[in-house]
Amino acid sequence: MIKKLRIKFILINMALVLVVLLTMFALVFGVTKRDLERESLELLDTVAADPFRIFRPGEQPQEVRIPYFVIQLSPGGSMAAAGGYFDLTDEGKLQELLDAAREDGQGTGVLPEYGLRYKFTRSRLGECVVFADMSSERATLYSLVRTCVLIGLVSVAAFLLISVFLARWAVRPVERAWEQQRQFVADASHELKTPLTVILTNAELLTSPASEPEARERYAGNILTMARQMRGLVGGLLELARVENGAVKKAMEPLDLSLLVNDAALPFEPMFFERGLELETYISPGLRVRGSAQHLRQIPEILLDNALKYSAVPGKVIVTLRRQGRHALLSVASPGEELTKKELQDIFKRFYRADKARTMNESYGLGLPIAAEIVSQHAGRLWAQSQGGYNTFFVELAAL
Repeated sequence: MIKKLRIKFILINMALVLVVLLTMFALVFGVTKRDLERESLELLDTVAADPFRIFRPGEQPQEVRIPYFVIQLSPGGSMAAAGGYFDLTDEGKLQELLDAAREDGQGTGVLPEYGLRYKFTRSRLGECVVFADMSSERATLYSLVRTCVLIGLVSVAAFLLISVFLARWAVRPVERAWEQQRQFVADASHELKTPLTVILTNAELLTSPASEPEARERYAGNILTMARQMRGLVGGLLELARVENGAVKKAMEPLDLSLLVNDAALPFEPMFFERGLELETYISPGLRVRGSAQHLRQIPEILLDNALKYSAVPGKVIVTLRRQGRHALLSVASPGEELTKKELQDIFKRFYRADKARTMNESYGLGLPIAAEIVSQHAGRLWAQSQGGYNTFFVELAAL
């Protein structure tokens, strides 16, 4: 699919380039041809206005730059020819040119087979025909076509290389999204496979006539546990989908981030206490941002829930909110095993868990990806650091 998309992009791009090049070359050729014809016709008009004033090559006026000659026909039928650059001694050839011009049936026209442009005019001495040479005009047009073809071939080759590069660059987000989708389907299938297997196995055992009452109670409990886990997983997936579909931007409004973070942290104090952890908060009052209160509240909740699950006991979890320049900076630091640089990047991927043992402990690897997407929708930044026995998550949002 991605390869076909690249090829389609290249073909469309090259088609547009060819249309533009052909249009430009056609315009250049048309304008040049028109100018050359105009110059030749001006020469015919200049000479026809005074056909008896014949200039030698070195004496021609500036406006007469094209070789020409004149054939004068007297009323008695005699023919006289004058002009430079041409051999005018062959009367048979001259008569042939006159006959060809008359057969053309126009006052001014072109004799392609002879490479001449002609113009009939009348004077007091009779009929007069002026012929102008077209070899220079044809050579100029031929040279122009050859140059355009050469430039066109070079341009097409250059644009083809550029199109290949642009196709890779333009399709890269699609390729990344496609790969993420494939990985998402594979990960979601894997996450759902285990609880579904447990539910099916326990359901079969529960319906078995040989099952004892105590065993049936245990089977029912296992089914309930796995069902709750699946509900949490599906809920996380739906929330992530809602955030990615623009639900955040629809609820943007000015709000007090300090109050929001404080309210989000309060319910966690007894939970940390029960687990042997101490929660400390340092929240600067009155910090305001523009965003969705419903979704921004999820950020500290997700970070605190993550700290509750992964913090080393005993220790302190420290929540800080302060102004830093034109931004509001939220940080949640918790004691724990130091993470590697790769893990600090991977923890924001869907379904990733640094501690695989948390798989069955209501940890689905979706909290941090949801927080990252919410922060992204608010044009902010979310990153993590690990040093000194503490893992710290930072959220930076534009302050009002």
